[in-house]
Amino acid sequence: MTAILVTIYTMKQCPYCVSATSLLNKRGIAFESVMVDPDDDQMWEDLYKRSGMKTVPQIFHGKKLIGGFRELDALDKVDSLASLKKAP
Repeated sequence: MTAILVTIYTMKQCPYCVSATSLLNKRGIAFESVMVDPDDDQMWEDLYKRSGMKTVPQIFHGKKLIGGFRELDALDKVDSLASLKKAP
């Protein structure tokens, strides 16, 4: 069984979230998806404190912030996301 090392915070109807989850699936990366409610101020505040970001997707490898879709895509171009299959 593969350990879940990646967590992605997403929202409904977010094209970047769809692209990020599609890329993770394409590369065979197991991930946990957490849906963020646009009206959940506490969750947004907690995410901002953790990442410094106010947008989704927010992608974490363990506790380390990868970033959003652009950063995930850039990492894919470097190593086809192989680094996300290793423990952080």
